[in-house]
Amino acid sequence: MAKVDYFERKLDDKRRLTLPSELRNQFLSGAVITRGFGQYLHLYPKDVWDNIVEPKLAGDILDEQIADLNVQFRMGKVEQLPDGKQGRIVLEQHLLDYAGIHRDVVVVGVGRYWRLMAPHS
Repeated sequence: MAKVDYFERKLDDKRRLTLPSELRNQFLSGAVITRGFGQYLHLYPKDVWDNIVEPKLAGDILDEQIADLNVQFRMGKVEQLPDGKQGRIVLEQHLLDYAGIHRDVVVVGVGRYWRLMAPHS
């Protein structure tokens, strides 16, 4: 099976992003969509979020950098299961607005997660 590190899609009228068939197994446990560090979104497989991101966000309760990361990643965070047949996930309008995504989406693999951005980013 081919490794997919990059793909482009058009969102449908219901703001759904269709995942390539080669990636769907990564999202069987679900998907987590958050704001990114810049004007883009992060897409995590749910198990990556639970096992890698959440422990990092727990950090020291008095660490201001950890607090800032929690605000960044939890503001508008959405968890969902892709629909079974076509591997689609819904991108909430407030997240699309944050990232400046209208209809076209560029998706790039960044290690264990994906960056979703507008084509001009």
